[in-house]
Amino acid sequence: MKQEIARDRKEIAALRDQLSSLEKDRDVLSDNQLIQLRLIQDLKEKAKREPGKTELSRAEKIEKYLASRPDHKATFETLKGHLGVDNDLLGIAIKSLLPSGKYAIIKTPGDKRKRALVMLPR
Repeated sequence: MKQEIARDRKEIAALRDQLSSLEKDRDVLSDNQLIQLRLIQDLKEKAKREPGKTELSRAEKIEKYLASRPDHKATFETLKGHLGVDNDLLGIAIKSLLPSGKYAIIKTPGDKRKRALVMLPR
């Protein structure tokens, strides 16, 4: 009888330790989730901000380049070469132009996979 009680006490102590460990893990996971939510919120806020000087400068270069072309359009590849940027930075510059309503993105006639930016007539 005493052996069973001693065994039960050891088992109960082990279960309490295990419960304590699980509660600590849960707290750490909860803290990590809160940190992740804050980081996501910060990223969303950054995405909503107005374009910076660099983006505006690139957008102006695109605007001048399209205005100088007779058909007022250029493929994304051409614009990347003209600005000397990668796809991501070009996309940011183009996104700053689109809300004005003076530009549109179209697929090129020869290759439907390629896209071009067009300055719309006023």
